[in-house]
Amino acid sequence: MQTVKLRNDGAVRTVEMNRPEVLNAFSVQLMDDLADAFLDATRDNSVKALILTGAGRAFSAGADLGEMGRPAPPAKHGFAVLLDAIVDFPKPFFIAVNGVGAGIGATLCGLADFVFIANEARLRCPFSSLGLTAEAASTYTFPRLMGRQRALWFLLAAEWLSGEECARAGLALRSVPLADLMQVVMAEAQKLAALPLASLTMTKELVMAQLREPMRAAILAENRGLAELVGSPANREALRAFREKRPADFTGL
Repeated sequence: MQTVKLRNDGAVRTVEMNRPEVLNAFSVQLMDDLADAFLDATRDNSVKALILTGAGRAFSAGADLGEMGRPAPPAKHGFAVLLDAIVDFPKPFFIAVNGVGAGIGATLCGLADFVFIANEARLRCPFSSLGLTAEAASTYTFPRLMGRQRALWFLLAAEWLSGEECARAGLALRSVPLADLMQVVMAEAQKLAALPLASLTMTKELVMAQLREPMRAAILAENRGLAELVGSPANREALRAFREKRPADFTGL
């Protein structure tokens, strides 16, 4: 099965994550295919805007825990190249959060230019509950979008935020009923796609030129933190609990 489906509506390209059977969890293959999608849309001058969404009832459940702790298949690009491709993407980038988003399914929202979320959707950063730390520059982007206190609580507490709460907090531009989500996002993307590409990319570049280096610095620092915590006693207990379908017990660690 293709992990990513592409569709063009005029100058708007929709990239749909297509692993609905595992809630669009990020496998090595999905990361590679998404990186290719962003790189291809960067080079294709017929594309003026990109929408990322998920197939089925989830946006993305985050990292594919079934691949964690096992020998990884060889990656064409990997997570680092995917994040670079998104941070460097020169055109308007929309996310349509159609359902559950956890982990990278939540932190990606900090990298988008515009996030539209279904009222029925929910986002969660489960890193503390996995014995890990945040990623995808969320330690930089979330405080800028949500304010420090709200962002830190969201990153630490592993609690869910509803679509409407995400919009109120500033993590999403708007929340709309799920039945209307793609129609609304497409209409907004088409407004931009009707404008000159050079104007769109120049204005985005002027904004992003101030943000890219802090984003990259946050990603590197987060990666160091993740490398330190992956395989720690808390992380091993969290993964055991996931596989055994029980609550994790961090007492005594």
